[in-house]
Amino acid sequence: MPKSRRKVRISFSGDSLTHFGGLFLLQMFFQRLGLRYELTRLHRRRERNSRYTIGELALALIYPVLLGLGRIETTKLLQQNGVFQDLTGLRTYPDPTTLRRFLTRLGTYGMVAFHRLHDRIRTQAVKSKSIRFDLDTTVLTVYGNQEKAKIGHNPKKRGRPSFQPLFCFEGNSGVCWEAEWLPGDAHPVPHAISILERSLNKLQAANRKVSVRADAAFYDQKFLDFIEEKQAFYAIVAKMFTPLKNRLGALRYRRYHSGLEAASFMYQPESWNKARRFVIIRRPIPEEPSWQMSLFKMKGFTYQVIVTNLDLLPINVWKFYNGRSTAELVIRELKNGCAIGSIPRKDWVANLAYFHIVLFSYNLLIWFKQLYLPKDFQRLNIQTLRHRLFWVPALLIRPQGIPTLKLPKSYPYQNQFLTTLHNIERHRVTF
Repeated sequence: MPKSRRKVRISFSGDSLTHFGGLFLLQMFFQRLGLRYELTRLHRRRERNSRYTIGELALALIYPVLLGLGRIETTKLLQQNGVFQDLTGLRTYPDPTTLRRFLTRLGTYGMVAFHRLHDRIRTQAVKSKSIRFDLDTTVLTVYGNQEKAKIGHNPKKRGRPSFQPLFCFEGNSGVCWEAEWLPGDAHPVPHAISILERSLNKLQAANRKVSVRADAAFYDQKFLDFIEEKQAFYAIVAKMFTPLKNRLGALRYRRYHSGLEAASFMYQPESWNKARRFVIIRRPIPEEPSWQMSLFKMKGFTYQVIVTNLDLLPINVWKFYNGRSTAELVIRELKNGCAIGSIPRKDWVANLAYFHIVLFSYNLLIWFKQLYLPKDFQRLNIQTLRHRLFWVPALLIRPQGIPTLKLPKSYPYQNQFLTTLHNIERHRVTF
């Protein structure tokens, strides 16, 4: 006969428990920054009889992004989490309606000050003298009547309205340096010039070397003229118009590993004001499944063509451009790890504010990783970092009135947790 199951009593009485024990580390970081105070200064307007400061409402949106709770509705999980409230200093947690109302107020009155605060974080998190700006767009499909959502290029959900955010990432650090929240039918090039100009204006040191990488959506003479005017370098994938294609077969190629071949030549498209250098990379068909090119096939080869002003060997131009894959990884992180596609409201200003809060939260995490995490944790993606560091079951007790956060004895990343805590306590940081 099968053994009878042991009876287990169920009791919902553990009000000192949380599965966000690692939030303590983020809160220590925020305290070091004086983040709540800085956020409270975003604007002076405050709703009558409001229970929360501007800083508390902003933090109530930042924490769920960092903890991976996704949509604003899921913040209800934090309303009854007493340990979360103790760790963060939030006496109570705002309900979703209050948070949505705050987004509209922030988008209407506080975005200029918010951008200034965000810029202070960005400039602290990027210290390299060699700056690599990677421009890219993505499509965020909507299913409601969100203001300014338009039907545009949407390969996965054709005919659905969408937004098309434009990003400028710093390729060495992964920091989102600038961004624009655009309707789905927007052409990226005019906005790319604007976003790149703002990005360049944020650079404090005049002697920094700046390079720009972008895909074929940004292949445009006006954009190239602007980059050259700013004395920056670029590597941008060319669109394969017939006159350009016709020149590729007669070139002399140098052969490299795995059948890879490279060449370069000067070429002036008919509508352009001058000739520029074009680098061509080709590989025999069939290409390896893992080898991605942008990509057309001709006479037994796949081709990728890059227009550039870099004084490098063709193979090195190609390698430099391929470093742009960081941008695609960051966009994936923003979508899957930070729920940037969760559109909280119908009105434009609220959605714009939420978009920038997500980017602000992401950049805070990047800075946190750079400053405090041990090396083996610094390259972890957001979801893995949550599992290893933030989503730690914890019990908050107060022996002799002293708050004590008890973590599991079997927790496998104790050393990394303690190293991070030690680094936070040892290094003071301001912005």
